[in-house]
Amino acid sequence: MSHATKPTSFPVAEHPQRARVPARIILAYAVGVYLVFGAVLGYAAGFFAGLDVPKGIDQGPHAAVPVATAIDLLLLALFAVQHTVMARPWFKRRWTRIVPQPAERSTFVLAACLVLALLFWLWRPIGGTVWNLRGPGADVLWAVYVAGWVLAIDSTFLISHFDLFGLRQAWLNTRHVRYSPPPFTERGLYQRIRHPLMAGFVVIFWAAPVMTAGHLLFAATATGYILAGIAFEEHDLVQSLGGTYTAYRARVPALIPRPWLGHPLLGAQRSEEHDRKQAI
Repeated sequence: MSHATKPTSFPVAEHPQRARVPARIILAYAVGVYLVFGAVLGYAAGFFAGLDVPKGIDQGPHAAVPVATAIDLLLLALFAVQHTVMARPWFKRRWTRIVPQPAERSTFVLAACLVLALLFWLWRPIGGTVWNLRGPGADVLWAVYVAGWVLAIDSTFLISHFDLFGLRQAWLNTRHVRYSPPPFTERGLYQRIRHPLMAGFVVIFWAAPVMTAGHLLFAATATGYILAGIAFEEHDLVQSLGGTYTAYRARVPALIPRPWLGHPLLGAQRSEEHDRKQAI
C-alpha cells in the first residue's frame, strides 16, 4: 500500500560507508526483495478477497471483539508508522548512514512487506455483516475489485515501476551511474488524479461483495491512513518541486477525477473560470 506511490521521489544525501557493499550484492538483494514483494502482493489480493490463501481477512482465530479490534488497529498502526516514517526525507538521510544508498528503497519495500506479512498472519476477524451481495451485484463488485488492482499496478508503470521498488537504484549502481530521481510526470492517469495508486487501493479495500465488521474496520482505517499519507507526501512534494507541484495540485484532484479533466482545453477553461470566481 505503500505510500507506498509518487510522481517523483527524493534524492538522498550520500554518506561514506564504513565498508563498501559490492554492487552485485546490492542488485541481488534488490531482486530478492522485489520477488518477496510480488509474493506479498499476490497474497494481499487473496487476503482481501478471501480466496486461494490460507487465511483471509474474515478467517483465522477469533477473539473477543474488543481484543480483536485492538490487535487489528495495532497492526494497522504499525504499518502506518513504518510506511510514513521510512518515506520521509529526514529519515532517509539518517538511514543511509547505515544502509547503502542504492539499497535504501529496497529496504523500505522489504520492511513494508514484513509488516504486511505480520498483519496477514495476526489479523483477527470480527463478525457481523454490514452487507452481503449476491448474484449480479456481487459480480459487479468483483469486477470493481479486479479493476482496483489493475488501476493500482498500472499507475506504477506510468511513473517508474522499477524505481518505486528499488531495482533501478541497484541497477544504476552496478553501472557506476549516479542516481537521479525520475522527473515529474503528468501523463495517463496522472492527468486525471494525482494519486491513482492510492485510488486503486481505496477501491480494493471497499469492493467487497461481503462486507464484515472486520473488513469494514480495515477499509475505514486504511482509507483514513491513505488520506493522511497523501497530506504528508504532498508536503514533501511541494518542498521538492515547488510551484510545479502546487500548480498541478490546484488543477488535478487527488483521488476522484472531475469529468471536465478529460479534455485539456476544457479543463483549463474551467480552471480559469474558477480562478475568476475566487477573485470576485
